[in-house]
Amino acid sequence: MAYYNSNFNSLKENYLFIDIAKKIKQYQSENPDKTLIRMGIGDVTLPLAPVVVEALKKGADEMGQKETFKGYEDSGKGYMFLREAISKYYKSFGANVYPDEILISDGAKSDCGNIVDIFSEKNVVLVTDPAYPVYVDSNIMSGKKIIYASSNEENGFAAMPDKNVDCDIIYLCSPNNPTGSVYTKEQLEEWVNYARDMRAIIIFDAAYEAFIQDDSLPRSIYTIKGARECAIEICSLSKTAGFTGMRCGYTVIPNELCAYTVDFEGASVSSLWSRRQGSKFNGVAYPIQCAAAAVFTKEGIKQTRENIAYYMENARIMTETCDELGIKYTGGKNSPYIWLKCPNGMGSWEFFDFLLNEIQVVGTPGEGFGPNGKGWFRLTAFGSRENTMEAMSRLKNLLKK
Repeated sequence: MAYYNSNFNSLKENYLFIDIAKKIKQYQSENPDKTLIRMGIGDVTLPLAPVVVEALKKGADEMGQKETFKGYEDSGKGYMFLREAISKYYKSFGANVYPDEILISDGAKSDCGNIVDIFSEKNVVLVTDPAYPVYVDSNIMSGKKIIYASSNEENGFAAMPDKNVDCDIIYLCSPNNPTGSVYTKEQLEEWVNYARDMRAIIIFDAAYEAFIQDDSLPRSIYTIKGARECAIEICSLSKTAGFTGMRCGYTVIPNELCAYTVDFEGASVSSLWSRRQGSKFNGVAYPIQCAAAAVFTKEGIKQTRENIAYYMENARIMTETCDELGIKYTGGKNSPYIWLKCPNGMGSWEFFDFLLNEIQVVGTPGEGFGPNGKGWFRLTAFGSRENTMEAMSRLKNLLKK
């Protein structure tokens, strides 16, 4: 008899975006003449930067020549040319990250979910609420106990540690998905000090660091003193460079970072992760890594930042609309997400249905990200300028009634 993992019984019946897809499908079947504006899922819409496309083509051409053909990548960490490029990028904003500490992957979501494999089920996992669902679901699947730190309207959706609460693993995301909030240097210092006191490890999701416009805000947890002793950083090119359909990201694990047995025997976290990846992951395709390395060239940074500027202008249009309508929100300044309070005391799913049925605009109910998301709603800035302006015009006309 084959037994399944009974931890799956503790998961919600459906993943948030599956529920949204079902509602959209039903609406479209009943209203085939209506055109939807989708501002819910955080998928990019602008094409890859030209320098990235050229590097991708060149990498593919090399795979067609005997002299330059590549099979398995020897280190299991990704090609050195890409890891060196990422290391140089980190140093450009004051974070010391070395090439041998960087492991290339197929994206931040995969690594955020898979990193739980190397940690014992005895760990207590602290997640901020609301949170990106993969943090919670992956730990439920592995049978770990999860506790929550409250992100709410009062603290600007930037949860802070409670020194009276013990934990072993901490998930932080800044700029945050879904709330768009960004931790300050002082706030991250508090989290790092807390983690060190607890001998805990922070899993820091920095997938949206490239959207930070304020130079005083940390782009990496490694700009914080002591973070190398207590933090793993996971990042992605999906939003930075439009790689949602290409799949490439990276995880940084400092050489000095350790996890422990119950007898306090230390083990290198980097070695554990490398061992896990060596068993379950065969790496990212060579042409994709060539394209990723182009992102970190001078021209690559220029071109990808032009796309980010486009999305951030969409965000500005959206926040201006919220200001005009008197809607409270976070995000939109250093993040592509606008996290707004549903008007007139509406619930998250109620507001979702209201926008879908009245103005054919699709967002994401905040409730799907955790209990503190009740009454809140996420919109993304990743659409076209025309759709963003049209959606905001519809929203103004609807709510001004």
